[in-house]
Amino acid sequence: MKAILFAAAAAFGALGAGAAVAAEKCNVPLAEWQPRQALEKKLQAEGWKVNRLKTEDGCYEVYGIDRQGRRVEAYFNPKTLQSVKVKLER
Repeated sequence: MKAILFAAAAAFGALGAGAAVAAEKCNVPLAEWQPRQALEKKLQAEGWKVNRLKTEDGCYEVYGIDRQGRRVEAYFNPKTLQSVKVKLER
């Protein structure tokens, strides 16, 4: 029982840490952000299908399908439009 509780606590901790990592890499003043359309255009040129693009923890957060056909949740630096974190959805 203790092992199950420990595993659950570790899993929840890892999820929170992922968001913290994305936020640290996306600490960009709003005046330096590129428009959402620039990221969407970039991803479409790379073969992505963008279903939703929003702002989360100082990053752009994208839900969509990557060029390999996988459903993804990805975070991008709003200044550089570089990927900060990608999670594959099941």
